[in-house]
Amino acid sequence: MATPLLEVKDLRLAYPGQGFRARPVEILHGVSLTVGEGETLGLVGESGSGKTTIGRALLGLAEPSGGSVVFAGRDITCLPSKERRALARDIQVVFQDPYTSLNPSLTIGDILSEPLIVQGATAKDARGKVGELLDRVGLPADAAERLPREFSGGQRQRVAIARALAPEPRLIVCDEPVSALDLSTQARVLDLLIDIQRRTGVAYLFISHDLAVVRHISHRVAVLYRGDLVETGPARKITATPEHPYTRRLVLASPVADPVEQERRRAERRRLAAEAAPDVA
Repeated sequence: MATPLLEVKDLRLAYPGQGFRARPVEILHGVSLTVGEGETLGLVGESGSGKTTIGRALLGLAEPSGGSVVFAGRDITCLPSKERRALARDIQVVFQDPYTSLNPSLTIGDILSEPLIVQGATAKDARGKVGELLDRVGLPADAAERLPREFSGGQRQRVAIARALAPEPRLIVCDEPVSALDLSTQARVLDLLIDIQRRTGVAYLFISHDLAVVRHISHRVAVLYRGDLVETGPARKITATPEHPYTRRLVLASPVADPVEQERRRAERRRLAAEAAPDVA
């Protein structure tokens, strides 16, 4: 069996408690998952489940209290800042809000050139690659001279994706990348990510609260509930015939066009929630 590109083993992470002498609050309780080369793993769960915390730990933005993160055979759990910056060539991120993640005072060309220059490219070479990046995400070449505020939400997210692709990474952490967009724009951005993966072989850790979105883009799905991984498997199986009650509740939370079916799903979700109270085992 091929060695995974990313392997998270028994990851634990705690944040300081509030108040004097308050104990740390553990957010992740020993999570283990893998992402293969060129694969998309969908990490799904409700707000507060800890899914974004996993992404932060992978990016070095949160320090684990236990376990390990191994990337391409190398333990990157607690790298020094210099080594972490060098790792940015291989691990990039696309955040939820495409506007606040872009510097509003820089042109799109400067935004896309910046990560290339940081990685050692000359300003001339970086500028030369900007047009290629814009074309890859379906934006016109003249977009390089414009500011982020001149674009729609979907276009700004395309810019954010282009910035993540600039250093040609092996893994992109997508943290709720379409949740701030309308449904039609969501579909276009998801199709763009799928097309980019087919052409480049990049792997995604796709973080979302929406199981329908995760089903569209993922090869495998991991379901997180209150810091514990409760179910994982092929996307088609997890979304069609989930075994865990919490996963079934997530499936039933996805809206459908039929009002009768929607009411049935709501009733079934309430029943599962009542049976699971006060917790999901």
